Amino acid sequence: MDTQYTITELAREFDVTPRAIRFYEDQGLLSPSREGASGLRRVYSGRDRTRLKLTLRGKRLGFTLSEIRDLLDLYDSPTDTLAQLNAFLATVKRHRDVLERQREDLDATLEDLAQYEAQARALLDGDTREKDDAQPVTTKPQAKPVRHTA
Repeated sequence: MDTQYTITELAREFDVTPRAIRFYEDQGLLSPSREGASGLRRVYSGRDRTRLKLTLRGKRLGFTLSEIRDLLDLYDSPTDTLAQLNAFLATVKRHRDVLERQREDLDATLEDLAQYEAQARALLDGDTREKDDAQPVTTKPQAKPVRHTA
């Protein structure tokens, strides 16, 4: 028999709230069975646990719930999944491209901040050589060209 989990056990294991798990259930990402006289007690299977793990991993990677649902369909599909794998790889590539652009933006911003910091320190230290050559701190330093690769 498949291992069963309560909502509390899964919430504790994955460090999420029971409310988050119920939200994923409402979105159709999890489908626990119901037990008890009124059918209110949720019982999660090993399959539900894996789907929750994949959902949380997808969220951490920046996937939308729709993209996560597609990933879960791939996990559940017993048939030829070539088209699904290609679609998933395209989604991964899109996310990778976005993250690469964000990294370039962050690197440029960090470089700007380092230049601002150096200018401010030079002004505080009274280094007249730096002071004469430095742009005012409120002026953005000249940006270096960003090299894009195809």
